[in-house]
Amino acid sequence: MATQTKRRSQNIEGEFYVDDTCIDCDTCRWLTPDIFNRQDSQSAVYAQPVTAEERRDALKALLACPTSSIGTVETPQDIKSVQAEFPLKIVENIYYCGYHSKKSFGAASYFIQHPEGNILIDSPRFNPPLTKQLEAMGGVKYLYLTHRDDVADHEKFHQHFGCDRLLHEDEITEATKDVEIVLKGQAEIAFLTNIKIIPVPGHTKGHTVLLYKNEYLFTGDHLAFSARLNQLTGFRNHCWYSWDKQIKSMEKLLDYSITWILPGHGRRYHQDSKTMHQDIQNCIQYMEEVR
Repeated sequence: MATQTKRRSQNIEGEFYVDDTCIDCDTCRWLTPDIFNRQDSQSAVYAQPVTAEERRDALKALLACPTSSIGTVETPQDIKSVQAEFPLKIVENIYYCGYHSKKSFGAASYFIQHPEGNILIDSPRFNPPLTKQLEAMGGVKYLYLTHRDDVADHEKFHQHFGCDRLLHEDEITEATKDVEIVLKGQAEIAFLTNIKIIPVPGHTKGHTVLLYKNEYLFTGDHLAFSARLNQLTGFRNHCWYSWDKQIKSMEKLLDYSITWILPGHGRRYHQDSKTMHQDIQNCIQYMEEVR
């Protein structure tokens, strides 16, 4: 929990602050960019919320922070009503879970309400307010894990919901050896109606991505929008298996009419399918340049 004794000097004076336990995961900055920014390799409050909406947005960042590094001078009396807003709707029946986990260095997770069983994509922090909301939305039938890095509290979600976990065989470790559904091979996998799982080795050997309705791509750590580069990219400094294979995997995505990139790390991105196709091509070109 954030403490005022560790409050960073870079914070502007006022109610909200970030303390020095921040791990620079970027969560608060993309979730609430009008309040938080990056200063000296950690997050800080650069503008205190003024309106009620801005305050609620700041509290959403506080709840999402994987290290509880965001604090308030006074205990927020409205925190429970903000908790009830998670998971946050993105579009259609797709939601952002919040409650990032330090175990996955603050990776984002998502939730799809699906007629054949709701899907949790990568594991958020196991948190009673979130699980209560997920129960009210029909529970979790499947917990799809993109790769080994972002599994976080998968076991707790499995025990609570009785959900089946999906993970590629090349990603299984001692911590995930008991997953119920083991994905294999490098061919596209038809899972549920309008759900495809696409192997994309590169960041890790068995990394996969999930494509919903041929449009919404949940990318784990394979592909995201970079605020620093102002474009889509893989992450060269965090490629643990093969950069060449990651480029080849990126080329697979040109076969689909993607309009949304929903990553674990990095920022979400939305464009029409024609623009997205060009943006992915530009991403591939950039990745080849920094090979």
